[in-house]
Amino acid sequence: MKAHNKETQAQMTPRKALQFLQEGNSRFINNLKANRNLLEQANETRDGQWPFATILSCIDSRTSAELIFDQGLGDIFSVRIAGNIVNTDILGSMEFACKVAGSKLIVVLGHSKCGAVKGACDHVEMGNLTELLSKIQPAVYQEKDTLENRTSKNGEFVENVAEINVKRNVKNIIERSFVLEQMLEEGQIGIVGAMHDIESGRVIFYDDVMYIKDDSNPEFTVADLRH
Repeated sequence: MKAHNKETQAQMTPRKALQFLQEGNSRFINNLKANRNLLEQANETRDGQWPFATILSCIDSRTSAELIFDQGLGDIFSVRIAGNIVNTDILGSMEFACKVAGSKLIVVLGHSKCGAVKGACDHVEMGNLTELLSKIQPAVYQEKDTLENRTSKNGEFVENVAEINVKRNVKNIIERSFVLEQMLEEGQIGIVGAMHDIESGRVIFYDDVMYIKDDSNPEFTVADLRH
């Protein structure tokens, strides 16, 4: 399989980019990796890169976007930070990835049994980690279904918070980046939230935070998100 080039990236749509990731994850969970010559791909991309998607994921060693979506060199931008949270530097990276480098889709990817989410559930404070976990805390407080044992020992509570955290960060990206908001409004990019199950490898994309404006969703506007 060849690396993406300027032409293939230009022909990519946000919806097609999503389909590529879904197909790649299907190959991953069925252990049917695409045949790639990574050294050849490195040579093909020596003069430039044309990634079709940008994935914001956790630093967890089990959640490598290139692996779980079965992508090669030059295919995706991979932004990684504990708890897949959003900050100014990450927003700037995404703006570069989409506005400058032509990426068509942003995915906020959480994962099951996330250590950062567990730390936020337990209100851990430790050095600079305290500030990072504070960005997950709103998801902890927003989880209203769990009335008892609201700690990391409650697996269901942790997974609920992880899902809320993903969906909050999808909205954060749109609300905090005028550049990406405009690109989304004009249908140049799509933004979606997803969850990776580290046991099965499967990635589930959330329909309720899937923002892609195209023929299958022509009426979508960013203003819809503010109601």
